[in-house]
This record gives sequence, C-alpha cells and structure tokens, in this order.
Amino acid sequence: MAHHIEQRGFRIYPDYLDRPAQEALIERLRACLRVAPLYQPVTPRGQKMSVRMSAAGQFGWVTDRRGYRYEPRHPEGMDWPPIPEEVLAIWRDVSGCARAPECCLINWYGEGARMGLHQDKDEADFACPVVSVSLGDDGLFRMGNTERGGKTESVWLGSGAVVVMGGEARLRHHGVDRIRFGSSTLLPQGGRINLTLRVVT
Repeated sequence: MAHHIEQRGFRIYPDYLDRPAQEALIERLRACLRVAPLYQPVTPRGQKMSVRMSAAGQFGWVTDRRGYRYEPRHPEGMDWPPIPEEVLAIWRDVSGCARAPECCLINWYGEGARMGLHQDKDEADFACPVVSVSLGDDGLFRMGNTERGGKTESVWLGSGAVVVMGGEARLRHHGVDRIRFGSSTLLPQGGRINLTLRVVT
C-alpha cells in the first residue's frame, strides 16, 4: 500500500501516482474531454463557478438555475464517456468499496480558480467514499467539519496525490482555497485537474 497520512479522517496519499502514470492519465482524460468538453457551470443563484468541469461514467454532476444534481448526459446533450481503466484501478486500490464508481468528475482549475467549502451529499450511499486525484499544479486543500464553521486544516496537494474521504470524513466540508499556478510542468498551459470518483445511486 502506498505511503499515506491521515488528517481529520481524510486519508491522503501524497505521492500515489508517479510522473509516467500522471502523463498516461492526462492522455486518457484528453480523450474523455474530446467526447464531453469542459464547460463553465453556473450555481442555482446564477453565479459562474471559477472551475470548469466535465465528467466520465454513468453520471455527471451538474449545476444550473434548476439546482445541483446528477445527470446521465452532458449539458450539451452527449453521453458521458466511460471512466478510464487507470482511474478505476486507483478506486479499486484505495476505496475499500465493493461497488464501482458511477461518476468521475473532471474539474479544471485555471489561474485564480477555487472551490468553496462544501459537502458531497447528493449521493444515495454514504457508505462508499469519495476518492479524489490531483494532477498538475499544487492545490491548497481545506478540510473542515460535518457542520458548517469551526476550525479547519489545510494541506497542499501536489500532482499525483490521492485523497480518500470515507467514514468520518465522508460528510466533512472541504474545498480548494487556491492553486499555485505554474508549479507543475504536467499541463503545458498550467492549471490543476482534479478527479473525484463517487458512487451515486
């Protein structure tokens, strides 16, 4: 098992993927994004999110004026591509969950992008963890509490890091405060890609 640390119930593997594995994964994701391109989501209140997103699997998570939800199709109408085998292998290794993930969110953080503190609670089965994979620029990952507010802790996630949010961490608030734009050479244009794997139904 790869080296990991535990913080607030979040299991963090700082160096899970080596550079060749990261490069292979980026190629796979490029193929996914050719099928289902990145789009800029809008919150139910009409604010544009700073992160651009797409997905792979049976479902993608979408947000628009009608609310937050899982959808079997991209907002432009196409089916989501299948989750790449390399991504499924990470899930099988670290999740401890017998079920396969039904959604792999692909979030792209450009310069200045962030993700406010939030809970992942649109899924039906909280027994399965959420598994997150970081690629590209470093991201400052903040870990909070099940309830809003209170003390938080932060950790920088580099390219190749994997985080497992299960058990007590499954419904904790978490977010990405900022990225160190240009800190990695993995993506030629810079930026950070974050994958999150989840069982939806």
